[in-house]
Amino acid sequence: MLSLKVSELSIFQLQNYLNHAVAPRPICLASTVDKDGNVNLSPFSFFNVFSTNPPVCVFSPSRSVRDNITKHTLQNILEVPECVINIVDYDIVQQVSLSSVMYPKGVNEFIKSGLTPVASELVKPPRVAEAPVQLECVVNQVISLGDTPGAGNLVLAEIKLIHIKDHVLDAEGKIDQAKMDLVARLGGDWYCRITQDNLFKVAKPNAKIGIGVDSLPHAIRNSLVLTGNNLGQLGNLEALPADDAIEVYKQDPAIKELLDATIGDNQTRELQLHLKAKQLLDEDRVEEALMVLLMD
Repeated sequence: MLSLKVSELSIFQLQNYLNHAVAPRPICLASTVDKDGNVNLSPFSFFNVFSTNPPVCVFSPSRSVRDNITKHTLQNILEVPECVINIVDYDIVQQVSLSSVMYPKGVNEFIKSGLTPVASELVKPPRVAEAPVQLECVVNQVISLGDTPGAGNLVLAEIKLIHIKDHVLDAEGKIDQAKMDLVARLGGDWYCRITQDNLFKVAKPNAKIGIGVDSLPHAIRNSLVLTGNNLGQLGNLEALPADDAIEVYKQDPAIKELLDATIGDNQTRELQLHLKAKQLLDEDRVEEALMVLLMD
């Protein structure tokens, strides 16, 4: 394993490693204005939502690694502490990238990128009409992390008004994740696109308490077939299945056929049971998988 001391890396090397490793990162397309009303639009991938009550997003207009200058976004926010955080989808990613060009102060990136400004309702900066979600925010605080090249400036932006395009909503008025077509930032020139094909769910242990991987029998924890993800699925169950439930499940035709075919061959039986369990886990039939694994 490569181990690196941060103190021995150049700022460019450090930025490269971090941006490739800590990814994907959501993109904040921030619109701001200066005290004279000049508009700026710029994307930031050092961004996320950090609080729900109060609703606060944080993004960081870092100092330039090359020449240590500060972003126009930061300068504007210090003059007019308001912004709109526009969420980026695939349809505008090229225009968003174009808006990141270091144009001279006073140049309107809406015009350069071809994106459409729409007047906000509560704050001075305009929204991006094409963005699927637009968050009108007031800036509560700006925290400087230093005055050297690459140093960040954490902008704590409290969300006051949320605008959501109708086409990304489901029948209940909630955001349909599959309809968002979001993009995220990786290292270098790399991005990723979140499509329905690569979306998946992981059952969250919200109210229940999973038994944990340590509660699984040794043979399951050390399986040559099951992955760490599979063990995590099993450990998220609330309890081991009862013996009578396992006996009933043994009568399932496919399971009975497997057991009958491996009578007297314990090694083959264990392998086939683990393969069957993995199949069930891949189908998210977790309780059934654990019953199969506990059969002898």
